[in-house]
Amino acid sequence: MDSPLLYKYDTERGDRYRDDARRPSSEFATLNQVDSRSSEEAAEGTAWGAKNDKILKKMTKAAILKNLPPGIDESAAKQIFNDIVVQGDEVHWSDIAGLEVAKNSLRETVVYPFLRPDLFMGLREPARGMLLFGPPGTGKTMLARAVATESKSTFFSISASSLTSKYLGESEKLVRALFGLAKALAPSIIFVDEIDSLLSHRSDAGEHEATRRIKTEFLIQWSELQRAAAGREADSKTSTRNEAQRVLVLAATNLPWAIDEAARRRFVRRQYIPLPEPKTRETQLRTLLRQQNHSLSDEDVEQLVQLTTGFSGSDITALAKDAAMGPLRSLGEALLYMTKEQIRPMDLSDFEQSLKSIRPSVDQQGLREYEEWAEKFGERGG
Repeated sequence: MDSPLLYKYDTERGDRYRDDARRPSSEFATLNQVDSRSSEEAAEGTAWGAKNDKILKKMTKAAILKNLPPGIDESAAKQIFNDIVVQGDEVHWSDIAGLEVAKNSLRETVVYPFLRPDLFMGLREPARGMLLFGPPGTGKTMLARAVATESKSTFFSISASSLTSKYLGESEKLVRALFGLAKALAPSIIFVDEIDSLLSHRSDAGEHEATRRIKTEFLIQWSELQRAAAGREADSKTSTRNEAQRVLVLAATNLPWAIDEAARRRFVRRQYIPLPEPKTRETQLRTLLRQQNHSLSDEDVEQLVQLTTGFSGSDITALAKDAAMGPLRSLGEALLYMTKEQIRPMDLSDFEQSLKSIRPSVDQQGLREYEEWAEKFGERGG
């Protein structure tokens, strides 16, 4: 089955190339032949279908690179395809414990508009920027991947290093190629992890000129995604053009106060992802324990929920992984000669021992800073 994170043009999302009269007819025929073969031979086996999927993706990529939008450098576009377009690794809402408020906000801001663009026009036109902020390890990156999966979007995952080049002017070409390909492969999500490292406050002193140029070009390209849609309904032609404009800049950061004000303004939605609440911690613990043989009762799990107050999602995962080593640590080298069935199950004592070395990664002072920034600029997502 084709992954929604892969770049593709299918009948569900609409093939803009087939609707474009300017495209060469021979190119349409080639793509249509691949589509036809894929549908006719799907019944013969999933292996053959997967092979045709790869052929179609390769041809689609080649077609896009052959007919790049004006101003897009071909070598920069190839680098974006090779290094930034994320393939596979699907994440669904059910894979993320809790955070229902944040999930609902992302559905409203991204998923529904991407799947039903005809309903989200005029005043309902979705925001072009959304920021996920909060302590480390709370699931911000997982949420971004889930959004791409659920909205059947092309997922561009970038960082400051992805857009940095030692050659003068190359970084700006990469930024232009990124946004150009995102429009060509719409619906698309440009995900920027640790965006504070890319769009930090601009200053006259101590900032390299190349860094400033990257920020400026990124903000300019991002601004082009903003459409003044208030108070007007799109006609059919505008609707077709908007199909290619279903592009969202989704970012995550642990330092929201370090983001440049111009970038913060473009993030119309700013969602605070807090530490997991007791019910969320319980769900996560039970999910992790299903993967391992254990003897913990419901009362033991409740006790663990209380003991992990202040832990982030990644802290809880680290704790469970360390506790899972407990039965093996007690054996020493004897584990080399034992069968898997002879090893005792995990119990509460393993977690209590692990709690001596695995501690929360976020202090209370840091939490207060996040709460204050959320109260001033954002909205709570937990």
